[in-house]
Amino acid sequence: MTRKRYNILALIFVTVVINYMDRSNISVAAPALSEDLSLTKVQLGYIFSAFGLTYSLLQIPGGILADHVRPRLLYPVILLLWSLATLLQGLVSSLAALIGLRASIGVFEAPSYPTNNRIVTSWFPDRERASAIAVYTSGQFIGLAFLTPLLVTIQAWFGWRGLFIFSGSVGIVWAIVWWFFYRDPQRHETVSASELEMIAAGGGLIEADTPAGPADEVRFSLSDLREVFSHSKLWGIYLGQFCLVSLFTFFLTWFPTYLVEYRGLDFIKSGFLASIPFLAAFVGVLLSGFLSDFLVRRGVSNEASRKGPIILGMLLSILIVGANYTDSTALIIFFLAVAFFGNGLASITWVFVSLLAPRRLIGLAGGVFNFIGGLGAVISPIVIGYLAENGDFAPALLFVAVVAFLGLCSYLFLVGKIQRVEKRTAAGPRVRGDR
Repeated sequence: MTRKRYNILALIFVTVVINYMDRSNISVAAPALSEDLSLTKVQLGYIFSAFGLTYSLLQIPGGILADHVRPRLLYPVILLLWSLATLLQGLVSSLAALIGLRASIGVFEAPSYPTNNRIVTSWFPDRERASAIAVYTSGQFIGLAFLTPLLVTIQAWFGWRGLFIFSGSVGIVWAIVWWFFYRDPQRHETVSASELEMIAAGGGLIEADTPAGPADEVRFSLSDLREVFSHSKLWGIYLGQFCLVSLFTFFLTWFPTYLVEYRGLDFIKSGFLASIPFLAAFVGVLLSGFLSDFLVRRGVSNEASRKGPIILGMLLSILIVGANYTDSTALIIFFLAVAFFGNGLASITWVFVSLLAPRRLIGLAGGVFNFIGGLGAVISPIVIGYLAENGDFAPALLFVAVVAFLGLCSYLFLVGKIQRVEKRTAAGPRVRGDR
């Protein structure tokens, strides 16, 4: 039996690293950029939020694209476009241009995570899916952990403009690599029949990457959209993702500014200290994914094996507020690392899209999931910008802790039993937990 699915997973992992490098480089550049262009914290908050606004609003169209455009074509196109927008940030000098380019990156990255989920759903059996999602999701943490010091160093050598040019160039090269190496399961030249049979027998939807049948079977309709908004268990994961993304966005945007301006660390040192919470989150997401799949193989219920790590992760994330009660740099990093470790534990949430969404609407449900989650990337940078306008980040950390608590409540009280929501017909049955 071949193991080509792991080669595909490696491609997704690297793509996620590049994806998050292009999201987070603005946070590394922020102190120097805001000084150079005389930007206020509120203006900086709007720059941070511009990406999240378009990224969130286009998640549903992005999910539809993920359902109907093959990943081999879709991914290199969007990779090329968002990388060009990243590169162009190094060539502009106005607030409006920066907001516009950040917004365009959000537009072009919007289909990426629904596409990731579609690929993993078609390439991996159920028993390996949480691990696969954990591996590619870890790319956002391990990439940022190791790339943050690198990006800080590049900026020290070439300035914030050179930082954006470097980041964009990497993505352009990777778009070409993706085109040459990615194939759908049934179009992969070297995958064995036994591997395809194992994936299909284990619940992998390898047919998701083949023509689904007559045009009326694959055409998008408004009833599809109503379907993915009509189940309370789906709303549970949507709202939980909003809370998870809100915490993550703090680290993706304001964290370096928090260390440099509020905690008084020098720029180079802050780059290395900022990597510690990302490493903690990397450990958290891998532990969560592999432990979750291990428990499933041992016959533990989905409620414990899938929801357990997320609930524990949300609990740990609340501890971010502890940084408000110490001036010790070591303890500050400790509380932030524990909180981000919790964020990592909870970051296998995409597995619930695979487990709960109607089979034909996995991409669309993933788009809605990421749309509502993306609202956290829109709202939290602006809220934090206003809360920290006078230089005090303590209210901002309290805000993040409260949002984490609400995410915990969402998984406890809304998601309910883990079972797939099947698309209803006019007289079809409703699964427990439907509205």
